[in-house]
Amino acid sequence: MKILFATSNPHKLKEANDVGSGYGIEFVQAKEPYPEIRDEDVGKVAEAGAKYVFERVRQPVVVDDTGLFIDALNGFPGPYSAYVFRKIDSAGVLKLMDGVENRRALFVSAVGFCNGKTVKVFRGECIGTIAKELRGEQIFGYDPIFVPEGCAKTFAEDAVTKERISHRKKSFDAFCRWFLSL
Repeated sequence: MKILFATSNPHKLKEANDVGSGYGIEFVQAKEPYPEIRDEDVGKVAEAGAKYVFERVRQPVVVDDTGLFIDALNGFPGPYSAYVFRKIDSAGVLKLMDGVENRRALFVSAVGFCNGKTVKVFRGECIGTIAKELRGEQIFGYDPIFVPEGCAKTFAEDAVTKERISHRKKSFDAFCRWFLSL
């Protein structure tokens, strides 16, 4: 069973397919650009993206929006994580956190789905902390600075743990379970 995934990010596509393979679902990349609305809720961003892409491709589609919400920075970069990453990268976020003791953070993934009749959003969250330096070889996004709760390694240092507990794993799991229940 194939479902379009509107993304230009090959890492997100791989993570979605790692999850989908366990359900017999293959996510096929649709390089259909869509405007990202500005909202504090990544779920609303994903929902709007899925609706927009569906109107153009007229096929069931998913869109993922992700945010890294850092407590000490009042939730920044939150829904603006991709923009902030392009501008200052993980190293810039570490500079903002220099000398900050409260390093608690929340990674959130929202998968928006639209098939013309149904629009639904599936959320996944992963609580953790921000490391004090870049760590790991598996470089993707904020993975070198995010340490999931109960772990000593960043997502970039421990891909196996990331595959098992990440925010995106949880949101795509929720989507796949729901989709197969239809």
